[in-house]
Amino acid sequence: MNPWIVSNLWLIPALPLAASLCILSLGKAQRSPAALLAIFAQVAALVLAIVAFLPTLATPGFRAVHNFTWFTFGENAVRIGFLLDPLTAAMLVMITFVSLCIFVFSTGYMAEDTNFSRFFAYLSFFSAAMLGVVISNSLLLFFVCWELVGLASYLLIGFWIHKPTAAAAAKKAFITTRIGDIGFFLGILWLYGSSGTLLFYDDGRGALEAAALLAIGSSATFIALLIFCGAVGKSGQFPLHVWLPDAMEGPTPVSALIHAATMVAAGVFLVARVFPLFSLGAVDGVTPALTVVVWVGVITAVMAALIAIAQDDIKRILAYSTVSQLGLMMVSLGVGGVAAGIVHLLAHAFFKALLFLGAGSIIHGSHHEQDIRRMGGLRRLMPVTFATYAIGMMSLSGVPLLFSGAWTKEEILHGTAHWHGSPVPHYLLLLGVVLTAFYMTRQMIYVFFAQRRSTDAAHESPRVMTIPLIALAVCSVGLSVILTPAWPWLHEYLLGRSAEFHLGRIIQPMLFISALLVGAGIALGVLLYRSVGTTDPLAQKQPALFGFLANRMWLDELYGNTVLRLSAFVALWSDWMDRHVWDGFVGAAGTFAQLTGIVSSGVDNAAINAGADMGAGGARDTGRLVSTWHSGQVQIYLRAVAVGTLTLLLLYAWLA
Repeated sequence: MNPWIVSNLWLIPALPLAASLCILSLGKAQRSPAALLAIFAQVAALVLAIVAFLPTLATPGFRAVHNFTWFTFGENAVRIGFLLDPLTAAMLVMITFVSLCIFVFSTGYMAEDTNFSRFFAYLSFFSAAMLGVVISNSLLLFFVCWELVGLASYLLIGFWIHKPTAAAAAKKAFITTRIGDIGFFLGILWLYGSSGTLLFYDDGRGALEAAALLAIGSSATFIALLIFCGAVGKSGQFPLHVWLPDAMEGPTPVSALIHAATMVAAGVFLVARVFPLFSLGAVDGVTPALTVVVWVGVITAVMAALIAIAQDDIKRILAYSTVSQLGLMMVSLGVGGVAAGIVHLLAHAFFKALLFLGAGSIIHGSHHEQDIRRMGGLRRLMPVTFATYAIGMMSLSGVPLLFSGAWTKEEILHGTAHWHGSPVPHYLLLLGVVLTAFYMTRQMIYVFFAQRRSTDAAHESPRVMTIPLIALAVCSVGLSVILTPAWPWLHEYLLGRSAEFHLGRIIQPMLFISALLVGAGIALGVLLYRSVGTTDPLAQKQPALFGFLANRMWLDELYGNTVLRLSAFVALWSDWMDRHVWDGFVGAAGTFAQLTGIVSSGVDNAAINAGADMGAGGARDTGRLVSTWHSGQVQIYLRAVAVGTLTLLLLYAWLA
């Protein structure tokens, strides 16, 4: 392999970063150059990603690193580096390709926005930050890029800053993810204290290699759980999931980028990257840290799927779907199915980007309408959007054979069925399969098949928006075609082992069970929503349950009445303490200092200064008296010496 590839991996994120800076320098009026520059940089990054991907195909277990000293302080050096392995290579290709589709789509969707150029600058910055996360061989560099992803998400979610809801959503996302990042940062510090390095791989001395893992020992569980806090925040896992649905306030391409290729994928990627730390000391594939990952993922997957059933905003339904699918990926990682979880992450990126961009096309063609109850009949008015959206829906639901989501879900369910921790997560995920097919069928009926309710004429989106939809739809189906014979090989490839093509592990009983559950969910959705009226049929049959789910299980209100109120109380208490207690201490200390100064001044003036002045005066007078005895004439001094000598001689004679 050419070592140039690894040592210059930084070029992949550097290209969109440079494009972002150049676009910001162009000014608002340069709309076409801004879009062309962003797209060109993304194409170049995709080409480099493919170049980096090819060597990993040729060599089983391929891993190459390029480490170097960032800066030194005293005798210590901070080293960072770049890492290329199958996980990195697959993520690079996925991120650059999906981002490219979103960039092209955005040229049509944001064509009338006054801040068109700034939008592409932020998109490029977002892509660069996520690519930096993927190539990092140092947890320090990883964390720096991780925080840049958070900054980019804040800028894009709140892009329409004139909308109070967008500004609030941006702040909510930023603050909520920072809560998880505090734990992540503490985990980094603990890991460095235990292993003495933050490099993942370093010729046997890296934090994920045997020597460092041995040194970490029993601390691994606590370090892993602290790092997992960061993943919980970024990937919208319970209880820090509340920011993700509100992120829909940003432009739809932003939703696609966040929910498919970049931000939310970062948390799953983090757990997969440091999986040796989570699995250290595993017994039958079970550790305390992995058990926590499984249960958090299960709760998130089922909870989000239930909430999605009762949502009416087309983007919010997809947002909760993303939360649910991320929970599914976390479960896969927790049961030891790293390859299955990552393949589902890759497949999900394609069909979820397709769904979000499809939703953007629907919103654009429906004159910015987002309520599915006010749509209907769009399958004839928007045929390309309908066909591609249907492919995304079936991929997400897990319709077998032709759609990629079926294969990846099947492997995850297969892993949970053989997990030694508990059988409960497996059965809860089976419920999640039914719920996913149900709420996506509900959405499809409302949007495309129900009688049209809006009086506004809908229209198909322009080609610049439909071509990315077609490309992502082809990838969603094409990935399924690849997975059919290549899944065993792909599984071993991601684990760094060699494998041959065979069908032995493709046809599993779980595939048929999953297909039956998907069919049940679709059938239930068709049965319940085949004739949609002004009121949701589920709301008619179960109003209390529907209201509970429509209001997101009141979790936001629960946080508002507990955590936020407690935070407000602590802030008020701290302010009161500052004003009335600490200020009092400071004032008392100042008064004491003033009194001490007065007393010291009196003692100084009355005693020290007076005594010193008296002594100085006496010395001065004595000096003046003695000075009169000195005339400066030598003969007078000699006479005095002679008189003194004579006096001494006479005294001596008399005494003798």
